[in-house]
Amino acid sequence: MPRPIRIWYRGAMYHITARGNRKYDIFKAKEDYLHYLSLLEKAKSRTPFKIHSYCLMSNHIHLLIETKEHSPTEIIRYVHSMYARYFNKKYGFVGHVFQDRYYSKLITDWKQMIDVSRYIHLNPVKAKLTTKPEKYRWSSYKSFVTSHVDSLVDPEPILSRMGDNPKKSYKFYVGVNMKSEKIHPSQLK
Repeated sequence: MPRPIRIWYRGAMYHITARGNRKYDIFKAKEDYLHYLSLLEKAKSRTPFKIHSYCLMSNHIHLLIETKEHSPTEIIRYVHSMYARYFNKKYGFVGHVFQDRYYSKLITDWKQMIDVSRYIHLNPVKAKLTTKPEKYRWSSYKSFVTSHVDSLVDPEPILSRMGDNPKKSYKFYVGVNMKSEKIHPSQLK
């Protein structure tokens, strides 16, 4: 059975996820996280796109991206193939680092974009790695709620829809949802 065709057009936004093969860790050390982030930065220069939110967990990644001239397939293929080479060489492995191909969910409106960003930023809390998303190092959340600037991420499109005090409003929105039932972005309309 052939794979379903991925929808892509200029300016399309996606929630991208990928997990380690057999759910194994894809990040074992601080340097691994830093290397993956540097590959995203290189990919942005090579195949320009925007990252609106991200979170790197030990065995999977979440990216909220907006394409420009290149499809998500071109972007993720570059990052993941380069990262797999790095990871396999560093740890003496061979074969696939990522399980299957990446998952992508097309974002169809701004509400969904904001909800997916919240879901991404709450991932470390849900996994009980921290009680506050701003304490998790491998996430773009701090760029949304503090003066911290992360050159990799562009939070402005989301924050511009959060009212008069966008950082405070986004933090409240995420905080309120920390206490509520967790909804996976695939359940959003």
